Amino acid sequence: MPERILIDTDPGIDDAMAILLALASPEVQVEGLTVVFGNSADVHLLARNASAILELAGRADIPVAVGAASPLVRAYHGRGSVVHGENGLGGVVLPKPATPPVSQNAAQFIIDTCVANPGQITLVTLGPLTNIALALGIRPDLPRFVRRLVMMGGAVAAPGNVNPVAEANVHNDPEAARLVFNAGWEITMAGLDVTMQVHMDDDYLGGLGNLGNRAGRFVWDVTRFYVAAYHSFGYADMVVHDSCALMAILRPEFFTSKFVFVDVETTGELTRGQTIADWRRQYGHKPQTHVLTGVDEIAFKQLYYERIAALL
Repeated sequence: MPERILIDTDPGIDDAMAILLALASPEVQVEGLTVVFGNSADVHLLARNASAILELAGRADIPVAVGAASPLVRAYHGRGSVVHGENGLGGVVLPKPATPPVSQNAAQFIIDTCVANPGQITLVTLGPLTNIALALGIRPDLPRFVRRLVMMGGAVAAPGNVNPVAEANVHNDPEAARLVFNAGWEITMAGLDVTMQVHMDDDYLGGLGNLGNRAGRFVWDVTRFYVAAYHSFGYADMVVHDSCALMAILRPEFFTSKFVFVDVETTGELTRGQTIADWRRQYGHKPQTHVLTGVDEIAFKQLYYERIAALL
């Protein structure tokens, strides 16, 4: 049976690529998309992106729920538009979606879906963890109903992409991230330690664009802005973040990992948002997080290509 997943996302470019991978994969069944601020400060814009991506793939039946528009305790100071463009999709304009979001807010949608299906739903988080933290505030026992949580976020050994030690999703709401890491569920963490190992150059992306389907063409179009942003940062190619979280579900054998307790720095003047792995158990807590440390990049890209080719 496919693993039932609920994707919490801030649909920018890499989120869109990950959502398409999920929709193309028989190993998972997408139960819904919940939307959080992150790659844009406009959560309603991101919700439109989510619905538009679903309709692009012919899956308007999947519900979308709008969630948090700001972090738990501080103002949002992210710079998502630098990487994702003002509309979150690199300036690519998709048709206005015909299906509106559901009336429930994202936190309640997460609770209702998981509680109604105890032990069956995997939460996949691709943005700041604010919606999950808000759900925990309502139902602290939520982890009892969740199969596991698979996240794109954090960095334990790799350099940060917001400050020297912090990754953007965690840094955008470290208080929420700390609540999530300490909530009592099993976590798989696809952080910068592994996501920076998957590169896509224009030859590969051009192959996707020439598949002859609209999903492949969309990936090519939407990555034009993304690739240019990475070039401006000094990288030869773009790297693939959010799809790593999905691929860890589809093909765990592609990855190496270490099981360790992870916590989040929320007050450090220079280290706010840092995810800290307690390799020596100096904090005295049991491990709760499978930190992905390596990946078979060739196998990853081959399967991604095959899955996008299978879409409309």
